Amino acid sequence: MVEWRPCKWWLQGHLSALPLENNGYIRVDCYGGLNQMRRDLCDGVGIARLLNATLVLPKFEVAAYWNESSGFADVFDVEYFIQQMNGFIKVVKELPPEIASKEPFRVDCSKRKGQFDYIETVLPSLLEHHYISITPAMSQRRDRYPLYAKASLCQACYSALRLTRSLENKASELLEAIPKPFLSLHLRFEPDMVAYSQCEYSGLSPSSVKAIEAARGDRKPWTGELAHVWRKRGKCPLTPNETAFILQSLSIPTDTNIYLAAGDGLMEIEGLTSVYTNVVTKSSLLSDEDFTSMHGNTKAALDYYVSINSDSYVATYFGNMDKMVAAMRAFKGLYKTLFLSRRAFAEFTSQGFSGKDLMQALWKAHLDDYVMGRGSALPDCFCEFKL
Repeated sequence: MVEWRPCKWWLQGHLSALPLENNGYIRVDCYGGLNQMRRDLCDGVGIARLLNATLVLPKFEVAAYWNESSGFADVFDVEYFIQQMNGFIKVVKELPPEIASKEPFRVDCSKRKGQFDYIETVLPSLLEHHYISITPAMSQRRDRYPLYAKASLCQACYSALRLTRSLENKASELLEAIPKPFLSLHLRFEPDMVAYSQCEYSGLSPSSVKAIEAARGDRKPWTGELAHVWRKRGKCPLTPNETAFILQSLSIPTDTNIYLAAGDGLMEIEGLTSVYTNVVTKSSLLSDEDFTSMHGNTKAALDYYVSINSDSYVATYFGNMDKMVAAMRAFKGLYKTLFLSRRAFAEFTSQGFSGKDLMQALWKAHLDDYVMGRGSALPDCFCEFKL
């Protein structure tokens, strides 16, 4: 058995100094939600160092359904980021006049698969155009990176990204307002998430069914045996009611203080709050003025801050936020991080388990599942220990 533990190896010893001359400028174009963009930014920092380029402050590009307009400087402390990256990679807020008037040459990496290599594929464009923009490929091969490129990536992700002073103050205020001790629960049962999963659920309210249908588009739910196989593979988001059942199976008291880290549009929430009665949200703890002035990224930043500082963190999914929160909690030495097993729940219910028998089976399935750095978002930044 292998465990990943934080060791800050990139701050120990002597790494290669930055070359005096570089190959040009790279802007990282980040898409999706806050934590997907954070992941892409960290990867982009590593790529820029790999290609010996100066990093231009990233551009946040968000799909229309996120209802988002905030940029990098609205969420993260720009000056702190530049200061913390000093010696790892050069970062600029503004381009030289001779380049500033140009749009960067777009290099699309986002759909690349397999043995994709940045030096072979992207460096020629950088040398030709001197200013390029990229979105990192999710399938990139970090194991090929030299240590100095990995060091830049790790420094960006774990040390350089601090919230703006005003946003951190608001997040700290929110954290202070939550009754202690508390569990942060990341619950994913929004219409777009359910539609994307292609799963069907029985017993939902008419309003939930309508919202899911509106979000489906051309993505139709699986039916028949395919639907059964899909669910048993753990592809279907847990409902709030199923989540409450699993929490009870794990002997988590129903009077536990729970902070609900979730986006707007969460459905069927009564399935959780009818069982766990001490549930609070950012909208219930912040003033209306504070909350309505925030965008998706700034709201997500509050959830992220609270979650990495909570006494315990439980996730019903394994998405970008869950991976980043688990990694940061492991980095900080906060190991009470648990991912509820959708696969186990589907497997046991398909076998006809219910009531106390289902609870006992779920308890056994989760016995060894506290995350101690395993499966973190960026394991390159951790050290490997064999248990």
